[in-house]
Amino acid sequence: MNFRQFALGLTLSFGIAWLAVVVVPFFKLRNPSPVSYTEGIDENTGIYHPKRAGRVTNGYEVYAANGCYQCHTQVVRNTDAGNDLGRPDWGGLKLDADTGKDTRRESNVFDYAGLDFAPIGVARLGPDLMNVGRRIPARIREAAGPDATAGEVDGAARDWLYLHLYNPRLSPELRDWSSCPSYSFLFEEREITGQRSDDALEVATEPGMEIVPGDKARALVSYLMSLKHDNPVPASMDYSPADKKGDTEG
Repeated sequence: MNFRQFALGLTLSFGIAWLAVVVVPFFKLRNPSPVSYTEGIDENTGIYHPKRAGRVTNGYEVYAANGCYQCHTQVVRNTDAGNDLGRPDWGGLKLDADTGKDTRRESNVFDYAGLDFAPIGVARLGPDLMNVGRRIPARIREAAGPDATAGEVDGAARDWLYLHLYNPRLSPELRDWSSCPSYSFLFEEREITGQRSDDALEVATEPGMEIVPGDKARALVSYLMSLKHDNPVPASMDYSPADKKGDTEG
């Protein structure tokens, strides 16, 4: 084998892999065709196409700018790639308090439609966040009991997220093991004028001062609370947890 044959073989080896792994998926997934719900099979009608707008989009930009995707994924893998549906609450809720149904499902390309980049993540040093907007309120509701209102549960979930962003080590559940960095720069320490703010964090401060979330912290928490990718997908996409062999009790 001469150098020309070696170079040609090397180019073809890497070129074919690059085409198969990068180029073809890029053009195939960049603009997926809409999928319709099937009448008589699906509960919903029309076209399946999740949307995002407003403050949620702003929070996504804060999430990206602060590199949250370095340690958190946003993808519920299919069972062939890993048993994510068997992880409690990751793919949705086995028993949703609002619907009484199993809302778990795998991720699909439409979950990332319209975003500048798909925040599937680099590594799972922290838990997956695909359905964190369902998972945290569900755990708070379980602890608070059936008498807690939806507003109280959502408010407590936001407070938990604010405290976690300010300093994860202040959370009793995470104090001993969390490696998440503090994002205290997203918060503001200010003098209390009149009544204490409803959003003020329950942390130690100088007398007469309070710590409240800034605009970016509010946007980021709104984005995290919006992560509820458990909406029903068309049956034609075949993403039913009941059909997945690796499914376990959640």
